[in-house]
Amino acid sequence: MNISFEGRTVLVTGAAHGFGRAIAGAFAHRGARVFACDVVADELAETADIVGEACTVSVVDVTRPDAVKAWVAQVLEASGRIDVLVNNAGGVLGQVGRPVEEITPAEWEGIVAVNMSGAFWCAQAVAPTMKEARCGRIVNISSGAGLGVSLTGIQAYASSKAGQIGLTRQLAHELGPWGITVNNIAPGFVRSNESTERQWESYGPEGQKALVDRVALKRLGTPADIAHAVLFFASDFAGWITGQVLSVDGGR
Repeated sequence: MNISFEGRTVLVTGAAHGFGRAIAGAFAHRGARVFACDVVADELAETADIVGEACTVSVVDVTRPDAVKAWVAQVLEASGRIDVLVNNAGGVLGQVGRPVEEITPAEWEGIVAVNMSGAFWCAQAVAPTMKEARCGRIVNISSGAGLGVSLTGIQAYASSKAGQIGLTRQLAHELGPWGITVNNIAPGFVRSNESTERQWESYGPEGQKALVDRVALKRLGTPADIAHAVLFFASDFAGWITGQVLSVDGGR
């Protein structure tokens, strides 16, 4: 299966490291013009250096609708089209699992804002141009936590990722008449950033072994594994697939 994105414009959020960086690189390698954003300026600049001249980066907070709209307007001015949106921005914002009665409103709302609301604001911003083109691909990156429970015990993370999956299905039905597909990738545990490294170290040797043993393929995934699944959903080969959640977790 030869997947090419020559002449396509792709937006990737949360591209400063991990999944986002791998996704941006995978699209650029296959001919796409990539516009990537994040709130972490220094690591985002590293992504631009690694991916190369096909990647244009911007510091954007996806929890702010005005900032998202301004970014999308800049992309349209530069490229004239938006073919693919990958909503990858998210995470736990440095939080750790704690009893439900200890969670503050700000802690809850911060995680929900970046994991679920951010995906909504980005989809809302690109919908008009995709509708006009009567074609488009939106791929949301959730988590296995959105299909079950969070390994970290962070209530807002599991809830917001489950909400993002619900958003995926809802938008698939709303945007389908314009030829726009909306799908979701639910990754298993991947050591892809500082948060997942801290999580991995917290398990210790026995916990690490137990986690890997629960995976059918007996190995952890990589950011490239996630990027490859995104490429499929964004490609012409997935033209009659929408509203779906693909678990990329090595088999559970």
